[in-house]
Amino acid sequence: MSKTNPTVGMVSLGCPKALVDSERILTQLRTDGYEISPDYEGADVVLVNTCGFIDSAKAESLDAIGEAIDANGRVIVTGCMGVDESEIRALHPSVLAVTGPQQYEAVVSEVRRHVPPPAEHDPFTSLVPPQGIKLTPRHYAYLKISEGCNHKCTFCIIPDMRGKLVSRPIGDVMGEAARLAAAGVREVLVISQDTSAYGVDLKYKLDFWDGRPVKTRMKELCEALGSLGIWVRLHYVYPYKHVDEIIPLMAENRILPYLDIPFQHGSPRVLKAMKRPAAAENNLERIHRWREICPELAIRSTFIVGFPGETDEEFEQLLQFLRDAQLDRVGCFTYSAVDGARANDIPGAIPEDVKQARWDRFMETQLAISRDRLEQKIGTIQEVLVDEVDDNGAIARTRFDAPEIDGVVHIPDGQGLMPGMLIEVEIDGADDYDLTARFPD
Repeated sequence: MSKTNPTVGMVSLGCPKALVDSERILTQLRTDGYEISPDYEGADVVLVNTCGFIDSAKAESLDAIGEAIDANGRVIVTGCMGVDESEIRALHPSVLAVTGPQQYEAVVSEVRRHVPPPAEHDPFTSLVPPQGIKLTPRHYAYLKISEGCNHKCTFCIIPDMRGKLVSRPIGDVMGEAARLAAAGVREVLVISQDTSAYGVDLKYKLDFWDGRPVKTRMKELCEALGSLGIWVRLHYVYPYKHVDEIIPLMAENRILPYLDIPFQHGSPRVLKAMKRPAAAENNLERIHRWREICPELAIRSTFIVGFPGETDEEFEQLLQFLRDAQLDRVGCFTYSAVDGARANDIPGAIPEDVKQARWDRFMETQLAISRDRLEQKIGTIQEVLVDEVDDNGAIARTRFDAPEIDGVVHIPDGQGLMPGMLIEVEIDGADDYDLTARFPD
C-alpha cells in the first residue's frame, strides 16, 4: 500500500443492500486515488455504514462506531441509521460527519473534506477493476436493481429511511451484470427492497442492452440475466401474480430455482394488520402452483412472531402455514417495536416471554420440515459452487442455497478444489440445516 496516498477504512453492517452501497462508495474513493485500509490503524479516516432496521441492529451500529472511534478517532457515519444524527451524536459526539442511506456523493464529499484526495491522480490509470471494488468473494456478487420501497408495512421504517421505489434502468443493471460475469463472477444475487416491483416507477420504460431494446421489468431482467451463463438468484421477491411468469425460466434452468420471499405470517388478519400484499391463502395456492411447474423450486422466507394483537389461534395458523407450504429455508424474528413503526400503536402488545415461547415453537416446527427436505436430497447428484477450501475439505453451496443465510455442503475430500469452482457431487448425508457430499463414482 502506498503511504503517499490517503487511506480509508470501512465497516459495513446490515443487509446485502448496504454492502452494495459500501462497494459503490469504496469504488468512487478508489477512483479518486484513496487507498483502502484493511484495519483501523492504517486508515486516515474510517467509514461506518450503519443499519437501523431494528433496535438490535442500531445497538450493533452504535457499538461499531464506538469501536472505530476508540481505535482510530476519525470516523464518518453513513447508512440507514444516519437518518437520526442526534441519536448517534448523543452517544458519539466526536464523529466527523453523519450522512444517511444512498447519499454516496455526501459521504465522498465528507471524506474529501476531512482527508483531501491526492493532488496528483489520474483515474484513467488507477487500478480500479471494471466491475468496481467488491466486498464479496470473487466468485459471487450482489446486484442491486433498485432503491426504496412503495409499501407501507406497519412494522417497517425502511421507506422512511430509503424513500420510495427508484429502479435502475435495465441497461445499467445489465451492463454491470455483464462486467461481473466477464470478471469471473459465477453467481449474481439480485437484491432490492422489492424485486417484484422492478420498473413499475419507470412504467417499464424501454431501454437498450447489447444493442437491443429491453423493457425495465422483472421478467425481461431475468431473461437477460439468464443469458449470461452464470447463476442468477432472486432475493426480496414479493408474491405478486406476475412472479408466475418467472417460474418457467427456473424450470428451464435459465435462472436458479430459488425464491427469497418474505411472507412474514400465515394469518390473513395479521397480514392485513401488517399491511402486507397478498393473503395467506393466495400465497399457499401460488406456492403449490409454482412447484407444479418447477418441482425443484426452493423457497426461503422470513416471519415475525408476536406481532401486536397476534392471538394463540393466529399463531397456530402460522404454524399450519409452515406445514402446508413446506418452505426450504426460514428465518424468524420476534416483533421488535422499532421507533417510528406504525405497528407500535396497534393494541395488544405481546409479552416478551410469550414472544420467545412462540419463536421456540416456530423454529421447532420448521426444523422438522428443513430436516425432512434435506434428507430427500441424499443420494442425488447436485451441482455446487465452492466457497471455501482448507485442510478439512471444501465448503460449497447447492443451487438452492444463498451465501451466508442458507445451508452449505461439506465436502471432506475437497482439499484439491478451489473457490469459485462449479462441480457435481453426490449428497451422502444431511443434518438439520447442512449437507455432506462426496465425489460421484
